[in-house]
Amino acid sequence: MTKTRAVITGVGAYLPEYRLTNDELSKMVDTSDEWIMKRIGIKERRILKEEGKATSDMAAEAVKELLKKTDTPPSEIDLLICATITPDMPFPATANIIADKVGIHNSWSFDMNAACSGFIFTLATATQFIESGRYKKVIVVGADMMSSIINYNDRTTCPLFGDAAAAVLLEPTTEDLGIVDYINRVDGLGRHHLHMKAGGSLLPASTETIKNEQHFVYQEGQAVFKAAVSSMADVAVEIMDRHNLSSDDIAWLVPHQANLRIIDATARRMNLNPDKVFVNIQKYGNTTAATIPLCLWDFEKKLKKGDNIILAAFGAGFTWGSLYLKWGYNTK
Repeated sequence: MTKTRAVITGVGAYLPEYRLTNDELSKMVDTSDEWIMKRIGIKERRILKEEGKATSDMAAEAVKELLKKTDTPPSEIDLLICATITPDMPFPATANIIADKVGIHNSWSFDMNAACSGFIFTLATATQFIESGRYKKVIVVGADMMSSIINYNDRTTCPLFGDAAAAVLLEPTTEDLGIVDYINRVDGLGRHHLHMKAGGSLLPASTETIKNEQHFVYQEGQAVFKAAVSSMADVAVEIMDRHNLSSDDIAWLVPHQANLRIIDATARRMNLNPDKVFVNIQKYGNTTAATIPLCLWDFEKKLKKGDNIILAAFGAGFTWGSLYLKWGYNTK
């Protein structure tokens, strides 16, 4: 019996127009272009500044582009899943809002929270619905408006993040293409090193939490960096070993764009030449759940049908994972 796989058949994205450069950041907080480039590798990041706009607005634009590129009517979408840690509001799900804004009215939708690993976790989840035969067209969106939870007086976090959204369409195939395998893991102890203290049921919003600036990203940089370097590289190598893939077999590594040193360390562990690694962190910063699909969109013209691709990510929680896929189409 021929196995059905979920294959990516299109990708769309949205980037806010405003560019926050390192030079501008250096006027807001004690930092410099040299310091940021040396330690992180980010030159600028996009920020959504329009009044009244939120994560769903960026995601909706990414989905609209995706539907247009794939010539897919909204009525044909069976499921939309949004990976995000910056929902428009605690409820309803941002996925529901996105669906409404793009005209998807008869499908299922929900959010997934796995921070920077969100796209890989969500892609693995969406794959099950295709492989089972239950659904034919599923959209996976990675979207975050990180500027909404960043303290621009905190030099340890404000240079890192940007805003963006990107989306892919999954469809069934019986060709030797699509999502082959994935490995996803979590370690809840990581929550102590990277989190947002207030705004949930543990510490609801109050005058005190606002005064104490507890509604922003909190990160212990060294602990996160150490865990990310080892975990992201380990899981990428593990999925290669599981499928007897050598570095020669891999066309592209698409890593989460958090820190250039983490990306380089992962590529070295995989014995990959740097020219096989997608990197756009210098242009967009860390857009959390959007970084990997944004890379696919940014470098789409380089991708060829049948390319062996490894996705790898690490995020708050701690969460981390890798996914092995064979690219589904040649870009027109």
